[in-house]
Order: sequence, then structure tokens, then C-alpha cells
Amino acid sequence: QVQLVESGGGLVQAGGSLRLSCAASGLTFSRYAMGWFRQAPAKEREFVSAIRWNSGRTDYAESVKGRFTISRDNAKNTVYLQMNSLKPEDTAVYYCAAPRSSYYYPVKVYNYWGQGTQVTVSS
Repeated sequence: QVQLVESGGGLVQAGGSLRLSCAASGLTFSRYAMGWFRQAPAKEREFVSAIRWNSGRTDYAESVKGRFTISRDNAKNTVYLQMNSLKPEDTAVYYCAAPRSSYYYPVKVYNYWGQGTQVTVSS
């Protein structure tokens, strides 16, 4: 049973930083791409960033390019999202996600989702 558990969210002032973590279990983590998504109130969930299983490629939404950095530690079964220069419009629940298929990138369908962690950026 795949489990994804996010942590690291919180309240931060505009211009500040947060680092989200997502600990994965129930899968051979090093074989799977991972993604981060977010959902703001009254908005649809949107893609934030993704990383290939071997960190050989990363992708970002235009809105976060240059401010957010995705990384992973396969020895710790954990993917991270470093968020710098945060803006109020980054306020959302952030989710990590994994696909069912291994060694597949870019991912079109994510099958497993964490419970989310709240990020609130005050102006």
C-alpha cells in the first residue's frame, strides 16, 4: 500500500521560505517520478513541479520557476520542495503525488496522493 506523507507547511510572510517534504512508503521509491501539486481555495488543483526517478530532469509550472526547487533523496524515500520568495498567491494546500508506472516521465497520470500540507503566505 503506497503512502505519501507531506510535512513542512505553515504560515510565512511574503518573501519568506519554506521547505516541504514528502515521505513515501509502499513503493520502490527510486523507480518512480514524483510530483508536487497545489490547490488554493475555490480553485482547481494545479501542477507545481515534478522530478524524474533519478533526478535527471525536473519541471516546473511557470508561476514558480526560479523560486521553487524540487529535489529527492532516494536513500530516504523522500522528495522535497524548497520554496523561496513566497508570494500570497502561493497560498494553497500542497500535495505530493506518485504514478503507478515506474520509470515513466513525464508523468501524465498520478495515481497516489498524500493528504496535503497547508502553506499560507501573508502579505
